[in-house]
Amino acid sequence: MEPKTDWEPRVVGFLCKWCSYAGADLAGTSRKKYPANIRIIRVPCSGRVDPLFILRALRLGFDGVLVSGCHPGDCHYQTGNYRARRRFAITRKILEGMGVEPQRVQASWVSASEGGKFVEVVTGMIDEIKKLGPNELFTDGRKNRKTEK
Repeated sequence: MEPKTDWEPRVVGFLCKWCSYAGADLAGTSRKKYPANIRIIRVPCSGRVDPLFILRALRLGFDGVLVSGCHPGDCHYQTGNYRARRRFAITRKILEGMGVEPQRVQASWVSASEGGKFVEVVTGMIDEIKKLGPNELFTDGRKNRKTEK
């Protein structure tokens, strides 16, 4: 099988509505360019991102998952981002045990005023995933991708 030269990674981002989603919005309204490979899902708090959401996204054929929320100590729900950080560390270890490369699942802390940082995070993640190649761990979940022929 020959490698696909037109392959572009698909990433799902679970963004906290108070900070990271607002940071992504600021990047857009400031007309900052970042890869269109990310599909954003707004969540009330990064602490509400269930590990099964991450696994499901990978199972559905996404090549990477980004979880992003308020900076630690600045959560609108007081300790939600601390909970997210603990959950994320455990989830990442479990996924590594399953054979998922750690670069495919990332977390970041982006505030509402950091549109530039959001651009850097997304661009860096897309670049890393391009180096890794497609998510082949769950190949049956990729049957419905429009890019495959």
